[in-house]
Amino acid sequence: MIRVLVAEDHTIVREGIKQLIGMASDLSVVGEACNGEQLLENLRQTACEVVLLDLSMPGVSGLEAISRIRAMDRPPAILVLSMHDEAQMAARALKVGAAGYATKDSDPALLLTAIRRVAGGGRYIDPDLADRMVFEVGLTDSRPPHSTLSEREFSVFERLVQGANVNEIAQQMALSNKTISTHKARLMQKLNVNSMADLVRYALEHKLV
Repeated sequence: MIRVLVAEDHTIVREGIKQLIGMASDLSVVGEACNGEQLLENLRQTACEVVLLDLSMPGVSGLEAISRIRAMDRPPAILVLSMHDEAQMAARALKVGAAGYATKDSDPALLLTAIRRVAGGGRYIDPDLADRMVFEVGLTDSRPPHSTLSEREFSVFERLVQGANVNEIAQQMALSNKTISTHKARLMQKLNVNSMADLVRYALEHKLV
């Protein structure tokens, strides 16, 4: 039996995923989480083979959660299930340690296939995304500005566009306000934006929120 922990902050989506997994005789949902902190706490108490992870949860960001899970003793495989169908986002998740990347508009049967594949030590990338990754990722002339952000800058960027202020982000990431302000200034410079409104507009245009 492949044990799965579902990390998704939208209750309706989470329940739908649980029902889908429950229909497979070889899969079982052993836990769920609605934010990054709850996910990490559950993983300390519940053994599983696969974490099905939404990248856009409140608190600890999805990319940050991947890094923390990978640092655990005998970490489970991580399959990202995201609304972001962007090649750069998939590449970033795989780079920090995800074993697979599926999108929320994937065929349900493909999602079950992806869970089984990463549980067995394999990798999975959404077929449509895989084609685009071949052409987009690593081609410097076609890479969007946010692909130049460091992992920490991207985590700050995610929190800013979700409405958190510098003080809140500093507390969430256990860093000083000054450090967060520096990251904010750098990422805004890299994205060539001058205000929070521009930053949010950038995120919407690139389907990052």
